[in-house]
Amino acid sequence: MEALPLREISKQDEAGYKRWFEYVDADGDGRITGADAVKFFAMSKLPKSDLKQVWAMADSNRQGYLGLKEFITAMQIISVAQSGVELTGDVLKRTDWENIGMPSMELVEDHIREGRKLTPEVEVQEVEPKPSFTNWLFQKTPQKVSQDTATSIIDGLKKLYFEKLKPLEMAYQFNDFVLPALTESDFDAKPMVMLLGQYSTGKTTFLKHLLKVDYPGCHVGPEPTTDRFIVVMGGPDERTIPGNTAVVQSEMPFTGLSKFGAAFLTKFECSLLSHPLLEHITFVDTPGVLSGEKQRTQRSYDFTGVTEWFAAKCDLILLLFDPHKLDISDEFKRVIGSLHGHDDKIKVVLNKADQVDTQQLMRVYGALMWSLGKVLNTPEVMRVYIGSFNDKPLNEKLGPIGKELFEKEQSDILIDLMDIPRKACDRKVNEFVKRARAAKIHAHIIAHLKKEMPAMVGKNKAQQRLMVNLEDEFAKVQRELHLPAGDMPNPDKFREILARYNIDKFEKYKPKLIQAVETMLAQDIPDLLNKFHNPYDFSR
Repeated sequence: MEALPLREISKQDEAGYKRWFEYVDADGDGRITGADAVKFFAMSKLPKSDLKQVWAMADSNRQGYLGLKEFITAMQIISVAQSGVELTGDVLKRTDWENIGMPSMELVEDHIREGRKLTPEVEVQEVEPKPSFTNWLFQKTPQKVSQDTATSIIDGLKKLYFEKLKPLEMAYQFNDFVLPALTESDFDAKPMVMLLGQYSTGKTTFLKHLLKVDYPGCHVGPEPTTDRFIVVMGGPDERTIPGNTAVVQSEMPFTGLSKFGAAFLTKFECSLLSHPLLEHITFVDTPGVLSGEKQRTQRSYDFTGVTEWFAAKCDLILLLFDPHKLDISDEFKRVIGSLHGHDDKIKVVLNKADQVDTQQLMRVYGALMWSLGKVLNTPEVMRVYIGSFNDKPLNEKLGPIGKELFEKEQSDILIDLMDIPRKACDRKVNEFVKRARAAKIHAHIIAHLKKEMPAMVGKNKAQQRLMVNLEDEFAKVQRELHLPAGDMPNPDKFREILARYNIDKFEKYKPKLIQAVETMLAQDIPDLLNKFHNPYDFSR
């Protein structure tokens, strides 16, 4: 994750870049889209192959637009290319940025003085909409959502959600059964990383090791010290925001946490800290998972439900283990079970591993993999990072081989964390598509159950029969729609929530709502991704 801009610039250069940015940003929304970049970058007289690299490096997060900082970075890279340096993958690291000035952009200042509009030097290749099976099957398809007002992929997803996906979710109570409803702040939020583990596995110390400073509200000790969910995020000053205050602020993506009640909100807070890393990533520090049924029942809120809520929002989930605490408690098993469906986000960290010697470490690693295999119920081996993530020197009994291993492992996890912002946009698209598929399947299930209810008498008995035979009803829907078995929801969890509802009160099958989501998946999202891809990549 490169710092933006790439070097400190003089006030004169900064004023010049701002003047150019405002010239290109005719709408004044603080964003430059690919079409406008094509017109402006062409004034540099660089070949399209170089400009393709410029855009890819400047829009490293793949947002589909450039803000002021990214625009300045693009200008600096253009200046490097104009000096004759080849734009390869490592050019950002090997360039002496201190000697790089503003690039030569032909006639830009003349156009600005004369008040002339930005005119296209290179035509942007329009992408033809791909033929859709839905269009062929239905003569009347829902009107496509206009993306003219969208200035990024995230804006487009936001528009599609509120106009097409949310009506389907609301009609069939999807938000109560599967995932909470999304707000605008959920789309705009920075990527999140959640730390989970039993008490005293080093979650808070791990976070302090990354930030190199204490954050407001942190406390470290051998006993269970973190007794609340603390969201560590970037802010102008150091302070904490209580949970009840955080959930009513619409610009924060935590409004959905209000459903867990006042007992939870007293155990939730946001910790603000001005830090370069927190400009790109938000961290969630969680209470240590305790052991024993008695301790679980003493919690005054649904701990597993809260972790499941955060898991749906997070980009990465780190499960931390201590070499002396490899046994997975009952509550931790429930927490890990609640992460089902987010397996691709989970990484495992064997922390404090320098407390054992090399031979013991081999045995600890094997025992950890065996324990995880029983809980996760998957034949695939999960990635495990081994290290001691604190500011203390490594234990000398590790030897040179052990120290080299720890350094490589710690470097790997830091690289993965630094890579999260670059993948955030792709992750949001992936989660959006996954959510739409789940909502569509949920709608078919609810409509099927509604259809199985009698019209007049015997409704209570029919509902009881459907709930008892829920697995069979799922199988009918699966066969009818030719769905993969892995896409079906958990019948036990579904049955538990369904018990709160009267099936007869659900909406019947609404083909227009489902068809709208089908069109969104088949046409709108591919068109959106084509619109905001690299504007110089004409191979797509």
